[in-house]
Amino acid sequence: MTSTDEKRLSQSDVPIDSKNAHDKDDSDFYDEVVRSTAAGEISELAVVAEGEERTTWFVWLLVCCCSISGLLFGYDTGVISGALVTINGDLGPAQLSDGQKEFITSSTTLGALLGGLAAGAMSDWTGRRPVLGIADILFIGGAVGQAVCHTVWSMIGCRFLVGLGVGLASCIAPLYIQELSPTRLRGRMVVLNVVMITLGQVIAYGIDAGFANVHSGWRWMVALGSVPAGIQMIFLIFLPESPRILIRRGNIAEARRIMRKVYSHAKPEQVDIKVKVLRAAVQQSIDITNTTTFWQRFNSMISIPINRRALIVGCGMQAFQQLCGFNTLMYYSASLFQEIGFNQPTAVGLIVSGTNFVFTLFAMKYIDLIGRRKIMVISAPGMIFGLTLASIAFHYMTRHTGGELVTGSDYSRAWSAIVLFSMIVFVASYATGLGNVPWQQGELFGLEVRGIGTSIATATNWAGNLLIGSTYLSLMAKITPAGAFGFYAGLCLLGWLFCLFCFPETAGLSLEEVQNVFRNGFGIKESQRMRKKKKELRVKEQQSTSV
Repeated sequence: MTSTDEKRLSQSDVPIDSKNAHDKDDSDFYDEVVRSTAAGEISELAVVAEGEERTTWFVWLLVCCCSISGLLFGYDTGVISGALVTINGDLGPAQLSDGQKEFITSSTTLGALLGGLAAGAMSDWTGRRPVLGIADILFIGGAVGQAVCHTVWSMIGCRFLVGLGVGLASCIAPLYIQELSPTRLRGRMVVLNVVMITLGQVIAYGIDAGFANVHSGWRWMVALGSVPAGIQMIFLIFLPESPRILIRRGNIAEARRIMRKVYSHAKPEQVDIKVKVLRAAVQQSIDITNTTTFWQRFNSMISIPINRRALIVGCGMQAFQQLCGFNTLMYYSASLFQEIGFNQPTAVGLIVSGTNFVFTLFAMKYIDLIGRRKIMVISAPGMIFGLTLASIAFHYMTRHTGGELVTGSDYSRAWSAIVLFSMIVFVASYATGLGNVPWQQGELFGLEVRGIGTSIATATNWAGNLLIGSTYLSLMAKITPAGAFGFYAGLCLLGWLFCLFCFPETAGLSLEEVQNVFRNGFGIKESQRMRKKKKELRVKEQQSTSV
């Protein structure tokens, strides 16, 4: 790989005011924009079009359709919690063993890991929209298959099928939204997908509670996951392909037509500039791909210090997100609350998932205002406190049962309430920071390795999910619930220290500036210096403008 290939494609902090494009000769202006883009000075993000901050029916249809993928993601990961406590002997054994529950749960994660790894290459080949359609087919097939299965292994197979759909959707839906949303609204639109994941979990717990006392109600729980997938397939008929894919295929006219829908309030010449700059940016990506091999770009993630540090941060944050144990609470909360004496465990689980949804909304509003690093440093201690309190509560609650949780035992209502409170504190803290921040991973990597970097980081997330989901019940049995939650608290402490020493603040910095942060170490102080300097420059600019 040449030194030119190793450099990140930079972006200017100064946008081009395309509203004044008509004051120049159009061809000269277009040529200037394209030359600047080819030189790495600006990107499509730097071109300002009129009305970028306003949404249209087309954009809302897009976001609503794609967010169904997030809803499915959340529903299928949450619904298994209630299903596990109501299956009873419907799959053969009178009661599912801990190992069988772990297999059923972790099979979804394994499928998601494989689906996520394949999604990027598939979408480059087929386009974004077909991959979402394939995910819907897998969702529907897996949901119906679960509803009619009568053996543990058939259940495991259908959960694996659903997992493949989850992996495809979790990777492509945010990317599709990002590539079709107006520039000024991209961040918020992508975060909405995360909000829909938490809403899907809330809906799953609500349906679990509604069917908890129905004979074979778990079959209805899993089968209803096919409904939103079917709705999304209908929506996809009316949605276009990503303009970037169309330009790569040489279909410029169709790409321009779609961009005019996205920027319906902009003038024709402004949309033309957007398209021309986008063409140059896509051509850059094609050129880099054509002049380097995949393995050269993959190797650069380790051999180039800037990329290596970015990868450590991206993978570290995704590992922290899973190793904290949050998803075990989503998978097994109903089983846990049933064992500690709650009469309506799925309803109690709904409180936990509702907390997750509400605080994710809080994070969506304040993550850019507070900053990624600061929100993590503030929220992680809350996770440590919640898990530590839960460990203490389990220790005293289970003293008369030898430290083990035994279903049907008479546990103290006070300690059970403390466990629930500790879980609410933990989930609220998680949703505020760790549930959202790691998914900002794309801004850590250069354009030429962004796909590879985000794929590795995402694979780290699903691998951690698989590890935690497949060992939770065994861990509870081996070292007692008090020991397991204490162990997760220790992992959260390590994750908090990782944030303190390795995670720089990236809010308010351009992509090129984020790259500069990693030039000499992990750049904690450097990012603070750069953000302070930018703030001072903005103040001076405002003062000079007012004068």
